[in-house]
Amino acid sequence: MRTEVDQARITFVPATEDDFEDLFALRMAAMHDSLERIGRLDAIRSRERFRTTYSPESTRKILVDQACAGFVCVRTIDDGLQLDHLYVHPNYQGSGIGTLALQSVTAEADSQSLAVRLCALRDSDSNKFYQRHGFVQVDALEWDIYYERAPETP
Repeated sequence: MRTEVDQARITFVPATEDDFEDLFALRMAAMHDSLERIGRLDAIRSRERFRTTYSPESTRKILVDQACAGFVCVRTIDDGLQLDHLYVHPNYQGSGIGTLALQSVTAEADSQSLAVRLCALRDSDSNKFYQRHGFVQVDALEWDIYYERAPETP
C-alpha cells in the first residue's frame, strides 16, 4: 500500500472537453489490470464507452500538487446521484485519494438525502472498495456489477 497523501495537497478542479484524452488515458491505466483479467482489454471499445458517458460539466479532476491523479464524475438522476466514473491513476492508488473522492460524493448525497448508484467491472478490486464504503450490490450482468448506497441520516 502506498503512503497516504496529505489532504492539503489534494484539490478538485472542473474538467473540460479538452481533458477527454488525458482522462481516457488515466482511466485505461487505472482499469488495465481489471480489463485484462477478464479478457476485455480493448482500447477502442473502452474509448467508445467512455465517450458515451463523459460529461465535463459533471467531472472533477483530482489533483495532487497540480498533477492529475484521478477524476470523479457524478450526475444527478431522478432520485439520487449516479457515480459514473471514479478513477485513480495506479501511481496514486492506495494513497487515500479514492476514499477522499468517494467521501465527497457520499457527503453530498447524504446532505440531500439521496442514494448513490454506480456500476463496477466484474472482478475489479473496485468492488471491494465500494463495499467497504457501504455500497450494496443490487444487480449484476455479464461484465458489470451494480451498487447502491442509501443516504445516511444524522
